[in-house]
Amino acid sequence: MPREREPGRPASAGGARSAGGRAAPVAVIRPVSAVDALAAALRDRVLSGEIEPGTPLPEQELAAAYGVARPTVREALAVLAHEGLVRRERNRSAYVPDVTPADLADLMFVRTPLEELMAVTLAGRRVPEAERALDGMAALPPDAPWSQVVAAHMALHEALIVAVGSPRLERLYSSLAAETRLGLVRLRRVYEDRDVLVAEHRDLLDAIARGPAEAARRAILAHLDHNWGIDRD
Repeated sequence: MPREREPGRPASAGGARSAGGRAAPVAVIRPVSAVDALAAALRDRVLSGEIEPGTPLPEQELAAAYGVARPTVREALAVLAHEGLVRRERNRSAYVPDVTPADLADLMFVRTPLEELMAVTLAGRRVPEAERALDGMAALPPDAPWSQVVAAHMALHEALIVAVGSPRLERLYSSLAAETRLGLVRLRRVYEDRDVLVAEHRDLLDAIARGPAEAARRAILAHLDHNWGIDRD
């Protein structure tokens, strides 16, 4: 019986050799499991606002809709629950949690000082990873799902936090990621013209790079001063 190859390891390339007789390098293609694929599909729908907060996600209906077994649905929902994008409770279908205006106000109460610390620390510096995330946001086509905007937005801010070089700051910031991502879903109504969002982040990165620290601090405070698409009385 032929021996089964290890997952993620490419099959033989049929003896392909380099000029020196050595095997030519072959890119590793890692298969995506049904669980990962379903989790990705549901994540995109949640972060694009297609699945509204409070919407139940019955396992049987999802299994039928995506043509997978219920255990696959259960595992995919567990992935999203771990990320904080869905909530699971006993004797109830999983659902997307509603991040209320009060939740968002409290989120910013905690997040703003972390971002201030980042801006003051990085004043006078460029962060290439943040620049690349912004370039990725700018390159998105107009019809790209909002989930891709959320991903680029998170990547930019996380790159700035990582650039500070404080593991504890990273841990504190990452603990806010789920609510931040769900809050960013609301911004799709604010930034119907995505070029405005790109321009605001370009201005932020430029202000941090110019410095000095106080100017960078004021720039991040102005950047974070938005209403999440919630009407203010």
